[in-house]
Amino acid sequence: MSYSAAVLKVMIASPSDVEQERRIARDAIQEWNFTHSEDKAIVLMPVGWETHSSPSMEGRAQDIINKQILEGCDLLIAIFWTRIGTPTGESESGTVEEINEHISAEKPAMIYFSSVPVVPESVDSEQYSKLNEFREDLRSRGLIESYGSLSEFREKLSRQLAQTVIRQFTDHSEESPTAVEIAEATRSSSLSDDASDLLMSAVQEGNGTIMSLRTMGGLSIQAGNKQFVERGNSRSEARWRKALEDLVQLDYIRDRGFKGEIFEVTADGYDVADSLLLES
Repeated sequence: MSYSAAVLKVMIASPSDVEQERRIARDAIQEWNFTHSEDKAIVLMPVGWETHSSPSMEGRAQDIINKQILEGCDLLIAIFWTRIGTPTGESESGTVEEINEHISAEKPAMIYFSSVPVVPESVDSEQYSKLNEFREDLRSRGLIESYGSLSEFREKLSRQLAQTVIRQFTDHSEESPTAVEIAEATRSSSLSDDASDLLMSAVQEGNGTIMSLRTMGGLSIQAGNKQFVERGNSRSEARWRKALEDLVQLDYIRDRGFKGEIFEVTADGYDVADSLLLES
Protein backbone atom coordinates (compact mmCIF):
# COMPACT_ATOMS: atom_id res chain seq x y z
CA MET A 1 0.00 0.00 0.00
CA SER A 2 1.30 3.47 -0.86
CA TYR A 3 1.98 6.10 1.82
CA SER A 4 2.99 9.76 1.99
CA ALA A 5 6.47 10.65 3.24
CA ALA A 6 8.88 13.58 3.36
CA VAL A 7 12.05 13.04 1.31
CA LEU A 8 15.28 14.10 3.02
CA LYS A 9 18.44 14.37 0.93
CA VAL A 10 21.57 12.99 2.61
CA MET A 11 24.91 14.19 1.21
CA ILE A 12 27.73 11.62 1.44
CA ALA A 13 31.00 13.56 1.42
CA SER A 14 34.51 12.11 1.50
CA PRO A 15 37.93 12.01 -0.17
CA SER A 16 38.79 9.13 -2.50
CA ASP A 17 40.27 6.69 0.06
CA VAL A 18 37.04 5.57 1.76
CA GLU A 19 35.15 3.97 -1.12
CA GLN A 20 33.98 1.02 1.00
CA GLU A 21 32.62 3.33 3.67
CA ARG A 22 30.68 5.28 1.03
CA ARG A 23 28.97 2.04 -0.01
CA ILE A 24 28.23 1.20 3.62
CA ALA A 25 26.72 4.67 4.11
CA ARG A 26 24.37 4.12 1.17
CA ASP A 27 23.42 0.71 2.57
CA ALA A 28 22.70 2.26 5.99
CA ILE A 29 20.44 4.84 4.36
CA GLN A 30 18.53 2.15 2.51
CA GLU A 31 18.24 0.13 5.73
CA TRP A 32 16.63 3.18 7.37
CA ASN A 33 14.13 3.31 4.52
CA PHE A 34 13.30 -0.41 4.79
CA THR A 35 12.85 -0.19 8.56
CA HIS A 36 11.49 3.27 9.33
CA SER A 37 10.24 5.14 6.26
CA GLU A 38 6.58 4.16 6.54
CA ASP A 39 6.44 4.40 10.32
CA LYS A 40 8.17 7.80 10.47
CA ALA A 41 6.85 9.10 7.09
CA ILE A 42 10.44 9.95 6.11
CA VAL A 43 12.42 8.61 3.15
CA LEU A 44 16.17 9.25 2.98
CA MET A 45 17.77 9.84 -0.43
CA PRO A 46 21.56 9.31 -0.67
CA VAL A 47 23.22 12.08 -2.67
CA GLY A 48 26.78 12.48 -3.99
CA TRP A 49 28.57 14.59 -6.56
CA GLU A 50 29.34 11.52 -8.68
CA THR A 51 25.64 10.69 -9.13
CA HIS A 52 23.82 14.01 -8.84
CA SER A 53 26.04 16.70 -10.43
CA SER A 54 25.95 17.66 -14.11
CA PRO A 55 28.49 19.44 -16.36
CA SER A 56 28.49 23.23 -16.11
CA MET A 57 30.84 26.10 -16.97
CA GLU A 58 29.17 28.60 -14.67
CA GLY A 59 32.00 28.97 -12.19
CA ARG A 60 34.40 27.17 -9.85
CA ALA A 61 33.83 23.40 -9.87
CA GLN A 62 33.20 23.04 -6.12
CA ASP A 63 30.92 26.08 -6.14
CA ILE A 64 28.85 24.40 -8.87
CA ILE A 65 28.61 21.21 -6.79
CA ASN A 66 27.57 23.28 -3.77
CA LYS A 67 24.79 24.98 -5.72
CA GLN A 68 23.60 21.91 -7.66
CA ILE A 69 23.65 19.44 -4.78
CA LEU A 70 24.76 20.58 -1.33
CA GLU A 71 22.34 23.48 -0.90
CA GLY A 72 19.36 21.14 -1.31
CA CYS A 73 20.60 18.54 1.18
CA ASP A 74 19.13 18.22 4.66
CA LEU A 75 21.82 16.07 6.31
CA LEU A 76 25.51 15.48 5.60
CA ILE A 77 27.59 12.38 6.35
CA ALA A 78 31.34 12.93 5.98
CA ILE A 79 34.01 10.22 6.20
CA PHE A 80 37.83 10.51 6.40
CA TRP A 81 40.73 8.08 6.68
CA THR A 82 44.23 9.26 5.63
CA ARG A 83 43.42 11.96 3.06
CA ILE A 84 41.79 15.36 3.34
CA GLY A 85 41.27 15.65 -0.43
CA THR A 86 42.04 18.08 -3.26
CA PRO A 87 42.10 21.86 -2.62
CA THR A 88 39.23 23.83 -4.14
CA GLY A 89 40.77 27.29 -4.19
CA GLU A 90 38.63 28.25 -1.20
CA SER A 91 39.17 25.31 1.19
CA GLU A 92 41.65 22.50 1.85
CA SER A 93 39.36 20.13 -0.08
CA GLY A 94 35.91 19.72 -1.56
CA THR A 95 34.83 17.65 1.44
CA VAL A 96 36.04 20.31 3.88
CA GLU A 97 34.21 23.01 1.94
CA GLU A 98 31.01 20.94 1.87
CA ILE A 99 31.17 20.40 5.63
CA ASN A 100 31.75 24.07 6.40
CA GLU A 101 29.03 25.24 4.00
CA HIS A 102 26.55 22.74 5.43
CA ILE A 103 27.31 23.67 9.05
CA SER A 104 27.12 27.39 8.19
CA ALA A 105 23.60 26.75 6.90
CA GLU A 106 22.81 25.35 10.39
CA LYS A 107 22.08 21.87 9.07
CA PRO A 108 23.11 18.66 10.90
CA ALA A 109 26.41 16.99 9.96
CA MET A 110 27.67 13.56 11.03
CA ILE A 111 31.47 13.35 10.66
CA TYR A 112 33.49 10.12 10.98
CA PHE A 113 37.24 9.46 11.10
CA SER A 114 38.74 6.03 10.44
CA SER A 115 41.50 4.60 12.63
CA VAL A 116 41.74 1.42 10.52
CA PRO A 117 45.45 0.43 10.25
CA VAL A 118 47.20 1.50 7.05
CA VAL A 119 50.56 0.72 5.43
CA PRO A 120 52.71 3.74 6.43
CA GLU A 121 54.37 3.98 3.01
CA SER A 122 50.98 4.50 1.37
CA VAL A 123 50.17 7.62 3.40
CA ASP A 124 50.75 11.08 1.93
CA SER A 125 52.28 12.90 4.91
CA GLU A 126 51.07 16.33 3.79
CA GLN A 127 47.51 15.08 3.32
CA TYR A 128 47.56 13.34 6.70
CA SER A 129 48.95 16.38 8.48
CA LYS A 130 46.24 18.65 7.06
CA LEU A 131 43.62 16.06 7.93
CA ASN A 132 44.78 15.98 11.57
CA GLU A 133 44.61 19.78 11.74
CA PHE A 134 41.07 19.74 10.38
CA ARG A 135 40.05 17.00 12.82
CA GLU A 136 41.26 19.10 15.76
CA ASP A 137 39.37 22.10 14.39
CA LEU A 138 36.18 20.04 14.22
CA ARG A 139 36.69 18.76 17.77
CA SER A 140 36.75 22.37 18.97
CA ARG A 141 33.42 22.99 17.22
CA GLY A 142 31.38 19.91 18.07
CA LEU A 143 31.22 16.12 18.40
CA ILE A 144 32.86 13.82 15.86
CA GLU A 145 33.03 10.01 15.73
CA SER A 146 35.78 7.47 15.05
CA TYR A 147 35.80 3.78 14.13
CA GLY A 148 38.40 1.03 14.00
CA SER A 149 36.90 -1.34 11.42
CA LEU A 150 34.32 -1.40 8.66
CA SER A 151 31.96 -3.45 10.81
CA GLU A 152 32.22 -0.88 13.61
CA PHE A 153 31.53 1.91 11.12
CA ARG A 154 28.46 0.06 9.82
CA GLU A 155 27.13 -0.50 13.34
CA LYS A 156 27.75 3.07 14.53
CA LEU A 157 26.42 4.76 11.41
CA SER A 158 23.23 2.68 11.30
CA ARG A 159 22.45 3.42 14.94
CA GLN A 160 23.48 7.08 14.89
CA LEU A 161 21.73 7.79 11.61
CA ALA A 162 18.46 6.62 13.15
CA GLN A 163 19.10 8.71 16.25
CA THR A 164 19.90 11.82 14.19
CA VAL A 165 16.92 11.56 11.86
CA ILE A 166 14.50 10.97 14.73
CA ARG A 167 16.03 13.79 16.77
CA GLN A 168 16.31 16.35 13.97
CA PHE A 169 13.46 15.62 11.58
CA THR A 170 10.53 14.03 13.43
CA ASP A 171 7.75 15.79 15.29
CA HIS A 172 8.44 16.01 19.03
CA SER A 173 5.09 17.50 20.00
CA GLU A 174 3.00 15.97 22.79
CA GLU A 175 1.17 13.90 20.18
CA SER A 176 4.41 12.26 19.03
CA PRO A 177 5.31 8.74 20.19
CA THR A 178 7.50 8.48 23.25
CA ALA A 179 10.99 7.00 23.05
CA VAL A 180 9.66 3.80 24.61
CA GLU A 181 6.86 3.60 22.02
CA ILE A 182 9.35 4.17 19.20
CA ALA A 183 11.60 1.41 20.57
CA GLU A 184 8.69 -1.00 20.91
CA ALA A 185 7.52 -0.26 17.36
CA THR A 186 11.03 -0.82 16.05
CA ARG A 187 11.36 -4.10 17.93
CA SER A 188 8.09 -5.50 16.70
CA SER A 189 8.45 -4.38 13.09
CA SER A 190 12.18 -4.81 12.44
CA LEU A 191 13.18 -8.12 14.00
CA SER A 192 12.84 -11.11 11.69
CA ASP A 193 12.00 -14.57 12.99
CA ASP A 194 15.57 -15.72 12.28
CA ALA A 195 17.08 -12.75 14.11
CA SER A 196 14.70 -13.38 17.03
CA ASP A 197 15.73 -17.05 17.20
CA LEU A 198 19.41 -16.14 17.13
CA LEU A 199 19.02 -13.48 19.83
CA MET A 200 16.98 -15.75 22.10
CA SER A 201 19.51 -18.57 21.78
CA ALA A 202 22.33 -16.17 22.68
CA VAL A 203 20.48 -15.02 25.79
CA GLN A 204 19.16 -18.40 26.94
CA GLU A 205 21.94 -20.79 25.90
CA GLY A 206 24.98 -18.81 24.81
CA ASN A 207 25.72 -16.70 27.91
CA GLY A 208 24.91 -13.59 25.89
CA THR A 209 27.34 -14.36 23.07
CA ILE A 210 27.19 -15.44 19.44
CA MET A 211 30.15 -16.94 17.56
CA SER A 212 30.59 -16.35 13.83
CA LEU A 213 33.57 -18.19 12.34
CA ARG A 214 34.57 -19.10 8.80
CA THR A 215 36.59 -22.30 8.41
CA MET A 216 37.47 -24.66 5.58
CA GLY A 217 34.02 -26.21 6.04
CA GLY A 218 32.25 -22.89 5.57
CA LEU A 219 30.52 -20.37 7.81
CA SER A 220 29.55 -21.31 11.38
CA ILE A 221 27.15 -19.20 13.45
CA GLN A 222 26.59 -20.60 16.92
CA ALA A 223 24.95 -19.57 20.20
CA GLY A 224 25.53 -21.98 23.07
CA ASN A 225 25.38 -25.50 21.67
CA LYS A 226 23.06 -24.55 18.82
CA GLN A 227 24.51 -24.38 15.31
CA PHE A 228 22.39 -22.30 12.93
CA VAL A 229 24.11 -22.66 9.55
CA GLU A 230 23.78 -25.82 7.50
CA ARG A 231 27.39 -26.52 6.50
CA GLY A 232 28.09 -26.21 2.79
CA ASN A 233 24.69 -24.64 2.07
CA SER A 234 25.19 -21.16 0.63
CA ARG A 235 21.53 -20.25 1.03
CA SER A 236 21.66 -21.15 4.72
CA GLU A 237 24.85 -19.10 5.13
CA ALA A 238 23.21 -16.06 3.54
CA ARG A 239 20.08 -16.50 5.66
CA TRP A 240 21.84 -16.58 9.02
CA ARG A 241 24.47 -14.01 8.08
CA LYS A 242 21.54 -11.64 7.36
CA ALA A 243 20.01 -12.42 10.78
CA LEU A 244 23.34 -11.63 12.46
CA GLU A 245 23.71 -8.36 10.51
CA ASP A 246 20.16 -7.35 11.44
CA LEU A 247 20.94 -7.74 15.15
CA VAL A 248 24.12 -5.67 14.77
CA GLN A 249 22.36 -2.86 12.89
CA LEU A 250 19.61 -2.70 15.51
CA ASP A 251 22.29 -2.54 18.25
CA TYR A 252 20.97 -5.70 19.90
CA ILE A 253 24.40 -7.33 19.68
CA ARG A 254 27.84 -5.77 19.46
CA ASP A 255 31.04 -7.03 17.85
CA ARG A 256 33.47 -7.71 20.69
CA GLY A 257 36.94 -6.77 19.46
CA PHE A 258 35.55 -5.67 16.06
CA LYS A 259 36.82 -8.76 14.22
CA GLY A 260 33.38 -10.05 13.28
CA GLU A 261 33.84 -13.30 15.21
CA ILE A 262 32.41 -12.85 18.73
CA PHE A 263 29.26 -10.83 19.36
CA GLU A 264 27.78 -9.97 22.75
CA VAL A 265 24.19 -9.03 23.53
CA THR A 266 23.69 -5.35 24.42
CA ALA A 267 21.38 -3.95 27.11
CA ASP A 268 18.79 -3.21 24.39
CA GLY A 269 19.18 -6.77 23.16
CA TYR A 270 18.37 -8.18 26.60
CA ASP A 271 15.34 -5.89 26.82
CA VAL A 272 14.08 -7.16 23.48
CA ALA A 273 14.67 -10.77 24.53
CA ASP A 274 12.65 -10.14 27.70
CA SER A 275 9.77 -8.69 25.67
CA LEU A 276 9.86 -11.69 23.32
CA LEU A 277 9.68 -14.03 26.30
CA LEU A 278 6.61 -12.20 27.60
CA GLU A 279 4.94 -12.47 24.19
CA SER A 280 5.59 -16.22 23.90
